[in-house]
Amino acid sequence: MIAILDKEPTTYEGQFGKYTIAKNDRLEVIVYRLGLALAAASFAIATNLFFAKGEIVLPWITPLFAAFAIGLGVSLLTIHIYLAPLHRLLQAFWVVGTVSAIAIAWQSSEPLALYVYEHPLTLLGVGFIFAALTGIYFKEAFCFNRLETKVLTPLVPLLLLGHLTGWLSVDIEQVLLAVWTIGFTIFAVRKLTQEIDPDIGDKSVFAYLKQQNNNNN
Repeated sequence: MIAILDKEPTTYEGQFGKYTIAKNDRLEVIVYRLGLALAAASFAIATNLFFAKGEIVLPWITPLFAAFAIGLGVSLLTIHIYLAPLHRLLQAFWVVGTVSAIAIAWQSSEPLALYVYEHPLTLLGVGFIFAALTGIYFKEAFCFNRLETKVLTPLVPLLLLGHLTGWLSVDIEQVLLAVWTIGFTIFAVRKLTQEIDPDIGDKSVFAYLKQQNNNNN
């Protein structure tokens, strides 16, 4: 990691001119990926505890969800998305989902995961944090053509809406949750080994869009 940060700035020819990728750009990508790794690890552990369904282990899902939310929040702060409104929308989704989870955990005597599972309508609030995560999956599928994110992009809303409306059986929900966990883990691990610079994107596009926005204002 240190070697990556010590790498000399690199200049590329972008769509709207030349741009340079420097240490700060690469540091943002590393932080983005570490946030995803924290979110994926917390999600995987929490999923396994949920499948265990023991009274002793279920309360541990709440702090794991907090770690997941923190990791995802860090990733949403440092992710490179060309469309600023979309970036802000995903961050707003994260805020709504996180605040909803905090409110539920505060007022409920039951573990957060159990309460949400038994009260599907809470997904109308908490579910926004997973909508933000789905936005990351979509971005990665579009930019890097990753198979796991192509699967996860429709799978997550399918599972959440299926549970919300009650038209998915418990067995199917468990299968989808397992696929989600495995896919998320694969995605996070692969991101850690991907080259840094492509994750930054074409900085000339960011500069162009920013200039257009300033001109419009």
